[in-house]
Amino acid sequence: LPISLSLDNASFLEQLEELEKMFQEDHYPDNEKRREIAAVVGVTPQRILVWFQNRRAKWRKLQKLSIKGNRKYPASSA
Repeated sequence: LPISLSLDNASFLEQLEELEKMFQEDHYPDNEKRREIAAVVGVTPQRILVWFQNRRAKWRKLQKLSIKGNRKYPASSA
């Protein structure tokens, strides 16, 4: 089993919190930044790359949903 799967829940949540914080700062970290994040979080840069790809996809989906949601209930102009 990969090491990351054997981490306890608290460590995983700390990793996730760190990744989310980095995502808020920059949706597209460059290669050097991914290496830094990987070192902090304790996984490979490749895993960071994939996580950011997935997180951006989730973010785009949420953006689309919020736009659709806003169209359902347009603000009244009166």
